[in-house]
Amino acid sequence: MAIKSWLAQQATLMLLLMTWRESVHCNGFTVDPPEDLVILDPGHLGQLEITWSPPASLINMTECPKLYQLEYFNTYSDSWNAVRMNRRTYSVQFDLMKDVRVRVYTLLSGPCTNGTMTKSARYTELIQKPPSTGVVGTAVQDFVCVYHNMKYMECSWGKGPETPANSQQSLYFWHKKMEQAEECPKYVLSSGVRSGCNFTGMSFPDFTDISFCVNGSSPEGPLKPTYISLQIQNHVKPDTTEKLHLQTGPDTQLELHWDNPVGSVPGHCLEWEVEHNQEGPDGKIALEPILTKQTSLTLSSIGDNERHCFRVRSKLHKYCADKSFWSEWSPPTCRPEKKEVAPELEWDMVPVYVYIAVAIIAVLVLSLCAWAVLTVWKSRQVKKPDSLLTTLFARNPVLTVMEA
Repeated sequence: MAIKSWLAQQATLMLLLMTWRESVHCNGFTVDPPEDLVILDPGHLGQLEITWSPPASLINMTECPKLYQLEYFNTYSDSWNAVRMNRRTYSVQFDLMKDVRVRVYTLLSGPCTNGTMTKSARYTELIQKPPSTGVVGTAVQDFVCVYHNMKYMECSWGKGPETPANSQQSLYFWHKKMEQAEECPKYVLSSGVRSGCNFTGMSFPDFTDISFCVNGSSPEGPLKPTYISLQIQNHVKPDTTEKLHLQTGPDTQLELHWDNPVGSVPGHCLEWEVEHNQEGPDGKIALEPILTKQTSLTLSSIGDNERHCFRVRSKLHKYCADKSFWSEWSPPTCRPEKKEVAPELEWDMVPVYVYIAVAIIAVLVLSLCAWAVLTVWKSRQVKKPDSLLTTLFARNPVLTVMEA
């Protein structure tokens, strides 16, 4: 009897719960999450397509607008990103060597929710594990791409700590304007090993994700692949400023100005760092970095006994790119210019090859002198008897005839 009573109570509670849920659902207070969440890999080096279907309970509710909130874990920034849309597909870049985690909610509005936006309390989630391929410790390190003065891009990387000898690495790239991924057009070699890729002659779109994959093979098996995504406007390195113009203005002012580097980098996007070295009469040097968006600088009230040196470098500021590379420093320009005095040559500073050259010349000279002396001596020995007979005949001609 007690068992029957307990079963009746459970049935009543279940009926009340179902009635309450249906009532709340009809009044728009609860919304079911999407269904059939799928992650597709079209072979675009980590650019995955996410699709889902609307909840079955809302398929026939055409009078109520439906939105979806997709949340995915960004493995490049280690944070969750969220986006709302009315479509049921979305494409986003992932690092395929890490977990791919996505979840999606349903948002309902209109007469079904009394005009308020209602989000499903639950979500549909999908976690995709990375493939366990590649020898551990063979993924490339320090992958970096530099867009040199917006003319050409070059990427480089280092070998993993466990990369076997005789390994061969390959780079592939893709962006949304390409039909399929392609291999590096020109590899950069270091001691015969691929260590980078030069994209000279190729153009890439700005503000567009470019996907890279560096993988490879070795005698011990495939290398662990590395996936990278970047936008080239964030990797610009301007050219070096070659010439600084420094002159003395009125009231002992120093006026410094320079030109923007030649190329495609817009001048209004550049910010400059000026390094100012001030050497006082006591020989002490004070270093002062100066940041400016102008291509000129004026210093006032400089001392007569002071020496000032300047050099500059540039990069894209935050209003044109999220980040950038500093250019190389320009050659320094100083005022007053220091005259270089050639140091006196000391014997201990003379290179070894100078000693060798002097020794060879001395031997040749001595040999030539010895040969000349020997030649003269021999010639005198041959001529000496002939000259003696000639003298005798010249002094006693009569005696010689009578004796004859």
